[in-house]
Amino acid sequence: MKSIRTWLVLGTMLLGVTVALAQPQPPIRIRGTITAFDGIELQVKSREGQDVTMHLADTTKVNLLAPIHLSDIKEGSFVGVTALQNGPGNSLQALEVHVFPEALRGTGEGHYAWDLEPGSSMTNANVDAIVNVNNGKELVLSYKGGSQKIIVPQGVPLVTFVASDRSQLIPGAKVLVITQQDENGALTALRISVGKNGMKPPM
Repeated sequence: MKSIRTWLVLGTMLLGVTVALAQPQPPIRIRGTITAFDGIELQVKSREGQDVTMHLADTTKVNLLAPIHLSDIKEGSFVGVTALQNGPGNSLQALEVHVFPEALRGTGEGHYAWDLEPGSSMTNANVDAIVNVNNGKELVLSYKGGSQKIIVPQGVPLVTFVASDRSQLIPGAKVLVITQQDENGALTALRISVGKNGMKPPM
């Protein structure tokens, strides 16, 4: 019986290791500047100063980030807002806003921690209302399971996504790349956002 129990314990442990290994790694965001692209492998100098190489798959999406005006954000728009809360009880203040085209509605829906700056958050949600406030607008946002009110001060970057292709991947272009890392540590680009005319992706 002791031997059977031992094998059962070992089997359970091995199963747990196998399941853990099978879990997909969370996406890794790479922000930086393209240094080279050969049609398959993209090389980026990250904002941390590291040289990062990633593979492009047939399914890799490329979007151009184009600037828009605050008036382009309407009730019913699906947006993403990177924000900071400067102290408990204070309003969330937008660092940037990006408007998703209808084809991308629902992308990353929710409110969660983000890595643009320490303490920043991302809210991908529907715009329920737009309210005038001092020095900007307040967006009333709702998503599955919650809602947020975020102040958008005048002058923060506002962009939208325009479907594009790999012709935008030229040395010097500023990018935000969402990548997936495999078990060997190799990176595959899932989505690449390129700033228009040298613009730095603000999110």
